[in-house]
Amino acid sequence: MAEITAVILTFLKAIGKYRWHAIIVSWIVAIAGWAVVFSLPNDYQASARVYVDTQSILKPLLSNMTSMPNIEQQVMFMRRTLISRPNVERVIRMVDLDIKAKNQKEHEKLVDNLIANIKFGGTERDDIYTIVYNDPDPKLAKDIVQSLLTIFVEGSFGGKKQDSDKAIQFIEDQIKSYEDKLITAENTLKDFKLQHLGRLGGGQGDSSTRLGEMMEALNQARLELAEAEEARNAIKRQMTGDEPAALAGEAADPAGTNPELESRIAAINKSVDQLRLQYTDAHPDIVSSKRLLAELEKQKKEEISKRRKSSDPGASYSPMLQQMNVQLSVAEARVASLRARVDTLAGRIGNLRAQLTSAPEVEAQLAQLNRDYEINRANYQKLVERRESAKLSGDISSATDMLTFRVIDPPTAPSTPAGPNRLRLASLVFAGALAAGLAVALLLSQVRPTFLSQSALREVTGLPILGTVSMNWTQAQKVKQKRRLWALGMSVIMLLGAYSCVIGVTVVKGMA
Repeated sequence: MAEITAVILTFLKAIGKYRWHAIIVSWIVAIAGWAVVFSLPNDYQASARVYVDTQSILKPLLSNMTSMPNIEQQVMFMRRTLISRPNVERVIRMVDLDIKAKNQKEHEKLVDNLIANIKFGGTERDDIYTIVYNDPDPKLAKDIVQSLLTIFVEGSFGGKKQDSDKAIQFIEDQIKSYEDKLITAENTLKDFKLQHLGRLGGGQGDSSTRLGEMMEALNQARLELAEAEEARNAIKRQMTGDEPAALAGEAADPAGTNPELESRIAAINKSVDQLRLQYTDAHPDIVSSKRLLAELEKQKKEEISKRRKSSDPGASYSPMLQQMNVQLSVAEARVASLRARVDTLAGRIGNLRAQLTSAPEVEAQLAQLNRDYEINRANYQKLVERRESAKLSGDISSATDMLTFRVIDPPTAPSTPAGPNRLRLASLVFAGALAAGLAVALLLSQVRPTFLSQSALREVTGLPILGTVSMNWTQAQKVKQKRRLWALGMSVIMLLGAYSCVIGVTVVKGMA
């Protein structure tokens, strides 16, 4: 502790040696600093406070009818982009500052200065925002704050309305596109239904039922055709004499017929009839049965031809023959009718089978067409709903009730400057002047050092000190020293007085 005290005393003695240098430097620095402080131009601050009301009664009323704009996000966006270069350039044009810029470089410098001096603050919690700008011209400061407030209010509505108009135009174009798609899909669906009209009458179950009914009808018709053909052939055989018809009141003579052959023919006919109930005449079993039946019939005719035939010359003119001709004609007509019926039913069954084969593919194509049509129709209806919702959103966005601005403190031209703070600057200059004087004195003591004590001399030289000689001041020298001390004290007091005068003048003129 003693060493530190010794060092401090040494520095104070060193400074005291160059005290007049310190006083002179302090005066010079103080006078120059105060002159600079008083030469600084006044800085006037204009400000405005605005309250943004984002709560509207329309929001809960129209929440399910349209997409409500995000007011909070919109205000936040405007808050963050208000002090942007395009907005600042617009402010410059609004307050006619652009006429002061002679070239592009001065214009850019003016924009940068405005961006640096404009302050915009506030919190989303309270929805109260403040715009502040400082300028030597109070009217210009007020006009700039008013222009920024106008941009902040107008920017919250115009952009949203423009976005809504663009969205509506885009939806209109999409609706027109989907209208064309719907017309094309409807025409394609209509043409497909007309092309496959017979295959779209019912489902797969209905077609199978109709096929079974028609197969049953075809089998019945074939059975009736076989019976009619058999009856016709019997009449023909009777007319040719192969099977003589029994006269009235006389039974047919079965002599000459082979019972075994007849039973085989009957069995084959019965088998053919049963096969026709399930298959067509082209079936291999039916073809082989008919071939065997034809051989048996041929054999039967050969056996009958061996019998002796009746040679009655008037047989062809008998009433019985004429009656058999009539029966033959009726039988031929019935056979032709049944054959046409069988052919028609067979053709219908073939077409129905073809339809049943292609029905799944046709139904799949129809389902695809219906699906595409329903998708286009659903998208078209959604776009129409979105268009109405967008129109309503645009109308809501343009209504001031959705976003209300209330100016709490309007911008005004300040009458008193907000800066610079000359009291603080003058105090800083005074403190700096004192520090500068002490620093100069300390620096000189280090540049031109002197030994102020025996210990300092002993440490530097390393030699023993035998003794010291004290200064014996004369009376004139003592008087002179006292005058110097008085002068030093008066210089310090005058410096303090000058500082007090500066503070007083600053307070009186209201320049603080």
